Amino acid sequence: MNNESWSFKISDLWTVPNLLTYLRFLLVVPFMYFFLQQNYIGAAVCIGFSGLTDCFDGLLARKLNQVTSLGKILDPIADKLTLFSVALCMIIYYPAILPLLGLLMFKEITMLFCGLILLIKRITPPPARWYGKFATVVFYFSVVTIIFLKAVFSYESLTLVTVLFILTALVMLFALLNYSRMFLLLIKESKAKKNS
Repeated sequence: MNNESWSFKISDLWTVPNLLTYLRFLLVVPFMYFFLQQNYIGAAVCIGFSGLTDCFDGLLARKLNQVTSLGKILDPIADKLTLFSVALCMIIYYPAILPLLGLLMFKEITMLFCGLILLIKRITPPPARWYGKFATVVFYFSVVTIIFLKAVFSYESLTLVTVLFILTALVMLFALLNYSRMFLLLIKESKAKKNS
């Protein structure tokens, strides 16, 4: 596994994938507003659109040859900000799932901490792997399902919410284990490179 050094150009700010990532940052505000105002259709549209941009930014980065160090950093930060905003809204309405959401927060904070260590060591965090993207898809599917059922059918079920978030937690923990292994390998390779 090759590690890369951090690199940045002003033009990186305006690549199509990074513009989509900025949009994900912005969508957090209307999502929380709509959710807290109990406009669940608006909230579902925001989180669904956010999920689509998350799926396509990496694909476009590769197709357009616009993979950047900045994008590799901003993309997971946007994911974490979205997750935190969703968690906050869910806790307000479903306080019983607080321990489960705490587990998800632990995973995200751990990955953020690992990413910061890589940056301090001037190693660009690796691009998202399939298990990371799969975890994101499961997360968005769970949230959109819960909000959609509440908005369209006025259906609420703590059991359904718990099952969906347990599924999300298991997938995210699987991703965390794999990313942790990758993190340790990158650190090991970096040390070996310095000693050679």
